[in-house]
Amino acid sequence: MRASTRHAAMVVGAVTILVTGIQFGTASAQQVSPTFEVLCTPTDTGLTELSGLADTSTGMYALGDSGADDRIAELDPTCQVARWIPVGTETYDVEDLDSTTDGTLWLADIGDNNKVRTSVALIGFDPSGAEAATPRVLTYPDGAHDAETLLISHDGLPVIVTKDYLGSSEIYAPAGNQNVHDLSTTVPTQLNKVGHLQFSPTTTPGGPVDGAGTMAVTGGAVSTDGTVVALRTYTDIYLYSAPDGDVVKALSTRAIRVPLPNEPQGEAITFNNDGDLISGSEAYQGPLPPLLVLRGATALAVAGGSAGPLGSTGS
Repeated sequence: MRASTRHAAMVVGAVTILVTGIQFGTASAQQVSPTFEVLCTPTDTGLTELSGLADTSTGMYALGDSGADDRIAELDPTCQVARWIPVGTETYDVEDLDSTTDGTLWLADIGDNNKVRTSVALIGFDPSGAEAATPRVLTYPDGAHDAETLLISHDGLPVIVTKDYLGSSEIYAPAGNQNVHDLSTTVPTQLNKVGHLQFSPTTTPGGPVDGAGTMAVTGGAVSTDGTVVALRTYTDIYLYSAPDGDVVKALSTRAIRVPLPNEPQGEAITFNNDGDLISGSEAYQGPLPPLLVLRGATALAVAGGSAGPLGSTGS
């Protein structure tokens, strides 16, 4: 998303409210500060609005958001664009990118800055071009939401986490917990609210909106083996252990918070096959920033992500 500072300015420094209960609770976050390394630096201006990353067995893919989401970039190991692949179907505001074990890319067309959309979509995309991109339309049970985060579990359950500058993020999954491949391509599928996250402000610098930006969820990823879930704000990474692969349950457990090194407008994260976490940012009125890598992110989450008391996420 292009920075919505006009929507966020009024909530800078807002006080968050603790949420209780199993279904709609979150876990307090333990801060750790491992070192991020520079992986490589993109130079193609087509990635100025970088919003989604997916690292798969066939390569790393990247895309921009609204206005730059009609094509996907396949990146080489130095972050240069090896090829641009047209999406081939209409998009509104794609905000995240994920993949399933069969190599299908999933474009999360879920952005809605003004909260006016009557439906959103997940677009299945075959990077080889063998199959046409196919949207699966989804509807919320309680009105429109802005969202930038798609999490797909190892067994194919798609989970959407909404974005809110007051830190109040809702969690949605398809009715009947349908596999993303099984979602209808002809009629809308209703989403069910399955959880709630309440983030608190942090002091981590970065992003286009001071204070409130530290609570706005801008991206997510699930590790290749499905056992670690990551959420990010403009400034911080939250790692959740999911030993049984249950993404929704993992989001109600204790998180490990890892401050990011001052990205200008960070919205993209993905895991590689080694369990490292890769983070990317929009340029936001400057040069394209490098992709950053947190080595051993999955091991970090497993080691520190034991269950804890319910509370707010952040510190």
